[in-house]
Amino acid sequence: MTAPAVQVRYGEARGRWVLLAMVLGSGLTFIDSTVVNIALPSIGRSFGATTEDLQWTINGYTLSLASLILLGGSLGDRFGRRRIFLFGVVWFAVASLLCGLAPTAPILIGARVLQGVGGALLTPGALAILEASFRPDDRTKAIGAWSGLGGIAGAIGPFLGGWLVQVATWRLVFFINIPLAAIVVLAAVRHVPESRDPQAAQHIDVLGAVTGALGLAGLSYGFTAWPALGVSSPVVLGAFAIGIAGIVTFVLTERRSEHPMLPMSVFSSRAFTAANLVTFAVYAALGGVFFLVVLYLQVVAGFTPIQAGSALLPVTVLMLLLSARSGALTQRIGPRIPMTLGPIVCACALVLLSRISADVEYVRDVLPGVVLFGLGLSLTVTPLTATALDALDERFAGIASGTNNAVARTAGLLAVAVLPLAAGIGSGSLTDPTALAPTYRNAMLICAGLLLAGALTAFVAVPGRLRAKPPRKVPERYHCGVIGPPPAEPRQ
Repeated sequence: MTAPAVQVRYGEARGRWVLLAMVLGSGLTFIDSTVVNIALPSIGRSFGATTEDLQWTINGYTLSLASLILLGGSLGDRFGRRRIFLFGVVWFAVASLLCGLAPTAPILIGARVLQGVGGALLTPGALAILEASFRPDDRTKAIGAWSGLGGIAGAIGPFLGGWLVQVATWRLVFFINIPLAAIVVLAAVRHVPESRDPQAAQHIDVLGAVTGALGLAGLSYGFTAWPALGVSSPVVLGAFAIGIAGIVTFVLTERRSEHPMLPMSVFSSRAFTAANLVTFAVYAALGGVFFLVVLYLQVVAGFTPIQAGSALLPVTVLMLLLSARSGALTQRIGPRIPMTLGPIVCACALVLLSRISADVEYVRDVLPGVVLFGLGLSLTVTPLTATALDALDERFAGIASGTNNAVARTAGLLAVAVLPLAAGIGSGSLTDPTALAPTYRNAMLICAGLLLAGALTAFVAVPGRLRAKPPRKVPERYHCGVIGPPPAEPRQ
């Protein structure tokens, strides 16, 4: 990574402005990854939305974000990280405005897809800009502050979203992004230095991005349309055909490309493949939990949006408090044991959460499962990401981190598409308490099964020890599990 002509200091005013711009910019995507779930019941009532509409309100955003996040990083390296970051922030703000003004569910879904494109452009740039903009001896401080403050944004987001929905309207969940984006643009234009990688590939893997997006879109649409149209519907079969063809073409494209977005050779590492299989299982379960729990608490249990938005807050708080300790434990005993025990603890938590009823009391019925889930997730996520990064040579740190992040987001995308179908929603509505209650219970048990599959994979295939590396100071990376794995270690 090449540094800009002028690098900033952590303690200087310009350094604080750079940090502010990156924290707020990342916070736009952090918040949107959580608060829209809380607004789903209100959106459903506002539009008379179907189950498929609600699924695509989430998945439209996740689809474009997961499909294009690797491409966003490549564009920043080639054309300028600040330029692409700013373009992404402006794009995200305009798409947020369209979301807030949407008169119908289909228009909202289209605007959410556009929002995900903006997120894919700005998300990879934040870490890369921090690494390039700060002097080497200040990078760890800057990245540590960025990831810690990002975790706080992830914790505040659900409460803020619930409050906005309850006291005003779900549309404010999107409108609030606009002033935040304006602050980011002003700070970045005035204070963030430009940087790019002169060795970046001149060829942008557009075909890989398009085929990957088509594959994920086809599979997601097929699963979400299945309950209403039936598996024998030409529309459903056509969607599955497009999805399978897209995924196959994506793999062939990446294998043959001279400058692939995702080099298939990285999966020759057994540890890297195993880490990403565990990532897929864990984050599929996580996507299902954060999609359905806040929905169930509002639709079935009668929680207010603020109460539902705050219900899972202990998960983020525990991850903020225990992330560094989990990393230290991984260094001491290796990743296999934490990555095996963590998902098992999470699975037990979901069995508890599956048993909550309509007359639920939060402290008695919900909090024990939420705390147990947070403890298990805290034990899992840091060693999981450390294993994915450790499995490849350090020169592939960006690819390892980007791939692991894309796998996590893809898992969440498919979970939202598949879980209601697999859990038996049928032709029922996710905003109907009678249909949602059994679907929720079945979905929690399915998610528990996914976590147990992840634990078994970790026990069988994850190495007992991380590779020995020269000691160097790295930041403690705090993060919110809802939004994906933590960032890669900074390239020094």
